[in-house]
Amino acid sequence: MKALTSPRGLSHAACWGSMMKYWSIALVFLVIFFHCAPVSAQDATGPDLIFKKSTTFRLLSPNDKLAVYGDDDPLVEGVACHFTQPERGGYAGALGLAEQTSDISLACRQYGAIKIKQKFSQGDVVFAERRSLFFKRMQIVRGCDVKRNILVYLAFTDKLIDGSPKNSTSSVPIQPWGADSQAPKCSDYLQ
Repeated sequence: MKALTSPRGLSHAACWGSMMKYWSIALVFLVIFFHCAPVSAQDATGPDLIFKKSTTFRLLSPNDKLAVYGDDDPLVEGVACHFTQPERGGYAGALGLAEQTSDISLACRQYGAIKIKQKFSQGDVVFAERRSLFFKRMQIVRGCDVKRNILVYLAFTDKLIDGSPKNSTSSVPIQPWGADSQAPKCSDYLQ
């Protein structure tokens, strides 16, 4: 009995092996893609988009924009952070394939009585999202200035091999809010 061959003259086993190689490579890329998907320490919905403004006009593809987002600290009630980040347009940006720049601005403020829900460590992640297809993330982390009783927030991007020194810092002095409220001490909640 004659062995089955492909139109290129390869045996059935060689075709099957070649096809499995391509499927395994595709599977690896899918695993990496979903592993690098946006992550938020608060919830799956992510931050609230406040507005976007175009910075660069593109005729046939989406414009480059600055996007302003707002997000509550998931662990500290009464504190919200707003951050602005550039979003690349073009076809690569529209498909989520463009590497975004590391330019992030950050402002955090107390908007009500501060209640710290549980203990935290210096540098705990408040919010994180991917900024490129692979291995680049923007993060907002929280710390406590024990001496001054101030919450300190830092926005930066990291990359597996070559991170960026660009960053933005915002401070929130913990103040009493309302007639009967007392301001908690962030040092009481540090691990």
